[in-house]
Amino acid sequence: MSQPSPTILTGTLLLLFGTLALAQSATTGPVAQPPVPTGIPPHIESRVLDLASLTSMDALLDRLTDRRVIFVGESHDRYEDHLNQLAIIQGLHTRGRPLAIGLEFFQQPFQADIDAYIAGTIPEAEFLRRTQYFDRWRYDYRLYRPILQFAREQRIPVIALNLASELTAKVGDVGIAGLTEAERARIPTEIDRDDPAYRQRVESVFKLHPAEQQHNLEHFLEVQLLWDEGMAERAARVLADDPGRTLVVLAGAGHIEYGQGIPNRLLRRQPVPSAILLNGANRRPDPAAADFFLYPQPAELPPPGLLGVMLDNETSGNGVLVKGFGDESGAKIAGLAEGDRIVGVGEASIANYADIRIALLDSRPGLTLPVVVERKRLIGDDERLTFLVELH
Repeated sequence: MSQPSPTILTGTLLLLFGTLALAQSATTGPVAQPPVPTGIPPHIESRVLDLASLTSMDALLDRLTDRRVIFVGESHDRYEDHLNQLAIIQGLHTRGRPLAIGLEFFQQPFQADIDAYIAGTIPEAEFLRRTQYFDRWRYDYRLYRPILQFAREQRIPVIALNLASELTAKVGDVGIAGLTEAERARIPTEIDRDDPAYRQRVESVFKLHPAEQQHNLEHFLEVQLLWDEGMAERAARVLADDPGRTLVVLAGAGHIEYGQGIPNRLLRRQPVPSAILLNGANRRPDPAAADFFLYPQPAELPPPGLLGVMLDNETSGNGVLVKGFGDESGAKIAGLAEGDRIVGVGEASIANYADIRIALLDSRPGLTLPVVVERKRLIGDDERLTFLVELH
């Protein structure tokens, strides 16, 4: 697929400081200063972007070819961020750099399933089921799909960076001290708690949660530390195992900016040439935050086709239970009812929530699909019904 060519602005900034020239008398001794008129504002520090440094993606890529690890931050639902990530991966690959791609949104226990997909031994749908993508991440898979397809086509290793969510969820409840010995063996042995700026940033995020969710700041901090140290440790191992390979790390901007999350923790383990890239839109141009700021044109995925149903994925039973409908629901218009269990969409059999997401992956609004449900009768066995649903 053709990609837009984002405009890139390097992180090199000029800092201009206002100065006040003081008149000096030819005579010695103190010089009387004129009174400062009231109402004149004080001098302020100004940051100035040097537009002479405005450059292109090609120029940026030329500057990245000597880096061993490149951190590219993202807002998870911002499509242009992922197009930039793809452009960087493609550009480095074209320049002959052996690559690996480290991804926040895959968890380490599923590395073998990722390897199987990249090797071409399992199809995409099976890959999504095995990695439990729609249960553990849930952002629109189409945002990341071109990156993973390119990696598969070029056989570029993809690395699951994150710890298993079962571990971090337990730490959120009981802290690291509450883990079993077996669980502690699955987390990094080296955890740096001594960065006050990191703690301050985590604490500010903690305070944004509703009061009823603010249970234990220390446990919340430990979860963030495990995420960042866990991803850094896994990435450092990749660099150590293959010294000739460049690692491109794709993760949320909060894990990358100012180097406080993954970067500094990785470089503590493997001190290699690196670069941090962030989207500069709506961001104070602080050179401490990143080495390069990217300014892509906004991009949107085409809207997906939706059944317009609310699903209960917790209740056991055949298929997926319908517990409600959205506004202007095509499924409701077609005749589905609350309590129905969806067991088929199009040509796909449905056993769980992920199956529905996979079945609708390439759908568009206006497409009509057969939806098969099982419906309870007052008397007798469940009946199986098929409805033609127009996706909205």
